Parts: sequence; C-alpha cells; structure tokens
Amino acid sequence: MLDKVVIANRGEIALRILRACKELGIKTVAIHSQADRDLMHVRLADEAVCIGPAPSPKSYLNIPAIISAAEVTDAMGIHPGYGFLAENADFAEQVERSGFTFIGPTADVIRLMGDKVSAIEAMKKAGVPTVPGSDGPLPVDDDNKLRAIAKRIGYPVIIKAAAGGGGRGMRVVHSEASLINSVHVTQSEAAAAFGDGTVYMEKFLENPRHVEVQVLADGQGNAVHLYDRDCSLQRRHQKVVEEAPAPHLDPDARAQVLQSCVDACIEIGYRGAGTFEFLYEDGSFYFIEMNTRVQVEHPVTEMITGVDIVKEQLRIASGLPLSLKQEDIKVLGHSFEARINAEDPKTFMPSPGKVNHFHAPGGIGIRVDSHLYSGYTVPPHYDSLVAKLISYAEDRETALTRLRNALDEMLVDGIRTNIPLHQDITRDANFQRGGVNIHYLEKKLGL
Repeated sequence: MLDKVVIANRGEIALRILRACKELGIKTVAIHSQADRDLMHVRLADEAVCIGPAPSPKSYLNIPAIISAAEVTDAMGIHPGYGFLAENADFAEQVERSGFTFIGPTADVIRLMGDKVSAIEAMKKAGVPTVPGSDGPLPVDDDNKLRAIAKRIGYPVIIKAAAGGGGRGMRVVHSEASLINSVHVTQSEAAAAFGDGTVYMEKFLENPRHVEVQVLADGQGNAVHLYDRDCSLQRRHQKVVEEAPAPHLDPDARAQVLQSCVDACIEIGYRGAGTFEFLYEDGSFYFIEMNTRVQVEHPVTEMITGVDIVKEQLRIASGLPLSLKQEDIKVLGHSFEARINAEDPKTFMPSPGKVNHFHAPGGIGIRVDSHLYSGYTVPPHYDSLVAKLISYAEDRETALTRLRNALDEMLVDGIRTNIPLHQDITRDANFQRGGVNIHYLEKKLGL
C-alpha cells in the first residue's frame, strides 16, 4: 500500500481524497496556492506545501512544483482528483518518470481517450455503441467530401473538436448551407482553445438524455461496472443535478452497455476509476467520451453500491487487484446529488466572499461533501463548486424528498449560492417523474 500521497487538488475533492487516505492509513500531503492556505484539507493533512500564487497556471497546473512537493515530502503517489491536471497525459507521464505513482490510468490510455476520434475508434473495436459519424478526422480542405459525409450521416449534425471537452469546441449544423463555415469556425476555435484543430462530425441527437457508466479496473485484466447515473439536468453543458441509477432505461439496452464498458476496460488495459459517458435516446446508447478520473458525481454511485470509489483508486494504484467481483455489486436504493455553487441563482455570476455561517443539513440518508466552514473565504480564482448535497433512500421518491428537505435546511450565509435553483428543480413535476432530456433545464430557465 502507498504510505504517503500528495493530493494535487483543492476544495471538496481534496478533502474527499484525504478522508479515503486516512481510512487506509495513508499519510497525506496537501498542496495549495497562496490563496488556499485556509482550506480544510490543508488543516487536516499530515503535511502541507505551498506551490505558488493564486492563478492556477502558477500553482495547481504547475507540474514541476507539484512533483517537487512530492520529492521534498518523500511521498509515494500523487492523486490528481478531477479537473486541473487529472486528465493531462503529460502530467501522468512526468509523475511516473519521476519515480512516483500516478493514481489513475497510464499516460497512453489518457491520451487515447482524451482524443475524441481515437476514443471512438477504440470503443467501436471494443463493441461499445457509438454515434453515427465521420469515422475519423474531417477532411477540412475538401468541401465536397464534407457535404457527402454530412449527407450520409443526416442532418442535423454536430461538429466537435477532437481535443475538446466540458461542452467546449462544438457546433450544431442544421443544413448544408451553414456546414462549411461551421466546420472552419470550429476548427479555428479548437486550435485556439486546445492547441489542436482536428475536428470530426457526428449525428446530432435532438432530445437525448445524458447517462454514464462508472467502472473500476485494475490494469491486470479485471474490470467491473458500478451501474449507471443520469446527468441530464445541465446548464450550458455543465451538470447541475445527478442521480443513480438512471431512471426509465430499457433493461436490455442497459445490460448490454454495462457489459460493453467492462469489455472496453479490459481491451484498452484500463487502470483505476473511469466513466463512460453516453447519450441515450429512444432506447439506444451512443458513446460520447470517457473521463479517465474520478467524477464530481461519484458519491451517488457510492451510495447505491456501497463501494468507496476513491479507496479503490488508491488500492489499485498500490498494485492490488480489484477487491470486487461483478456479482458482489448490487444496486440498493436511489441517490441524488445537487451541486452547490457560489453563484447567483438567476444570473449565474460567481459569488466569492466570506462565509459568515455554514450549516450542513443532516438526517438519515443525507451526505454533504464540502470544504466550507463558518469564517472561510471562497476565493474568486477557481471553480464555483463549494458543496455537494447527496441524498439516499430505498426508492427514488423518498430520496428526492430527502434532497428537497435537506436543501431547505442548508444554510450558507455571506455568499450567494444556487440553492434556490435546486429547490425549484426538486419541486418540478417533470423532474419528479424522471427521465428529462439534456435540454430540459435550459428551456425551463429560458436560456
């Protein structure tokens, strides 16, 4: 087992990783920027190292500084959490070359799945269902071929950056008249944003849901799935509420896609925790990407399976085989997660500042993952996520009731949060029935 781990992240996920390490008897090193010296996990870690000023490029994205922190504290491994460098293949490679364990997949696998074109090809080979598309990068200099590809797929189509992610680098095209310009504009934007102008084309699904499959694999030929989640409630491609398991799925299609994800992990030699993301429409699944890290929404899967995903990451990184077999993993009950952001609930503008008072709700079936405490100042430099409110019950209706009641109880005084938005969502009749599509929330908000 790893004896000391650098937590290369901040906020609630850093605290989540620290807790998992403590349960396994692993010592922790908290790295932090100058703006984050008062974070809760910094206070609780065995050691703390300041790696730079507030801007992310000078701290949490500073690879030499993070590796130096591991060197000076004599750590064995580095856990990247999510965001920042979590899916950066160069970071993973430099960590391993420096003699440390990267708690995640190999650099080669991160590169494979980070490029959307190569990821789709790998999934096709492994038998994972994919969206009809261009079968590779677009020939951007041949207008006739572009028109032929779009005609074969059928309008509407979506142009995507191969190196894109997080909802960026994509453009929907409804007719041939705007096709060529849309391809070239997306290509230019991709080159500017990601340093890679490669684009590809897919069929645009009009009203899909966003369903994802959580997996664990040990890189030794063993892999399991932890069932599925529904993440369809989104605003500008950013998830707002997640739940597990996904409601109202075709049972045969579900069983097939779960097994295909396990097969794909074995095929590509996957190691660690990962998530296959799909669009789901009319009873069919279509692969869109794989996230090679722990997800923000992993707690809902933990609640319904009883599996500690972060502890499994740490065990796998220590070289241990999976401690679970597929038959050991059962779905018990239902879980929701509401992402609590420091932002205005109507304008969505960030709302950093001092938290005068913080009260976390409680009761049966309620979990709060947060780094907030009374007197803490939310800095303006980073993502606005400040807490995750998770509910669990034996059935979906009760889990939603518990989430609604917990939102009414939660108090964050001093900054604005999106709690009122979540209160409205949990009282929405269509959401209560389950199965809304990815456009539902934006239409509801008039965006």
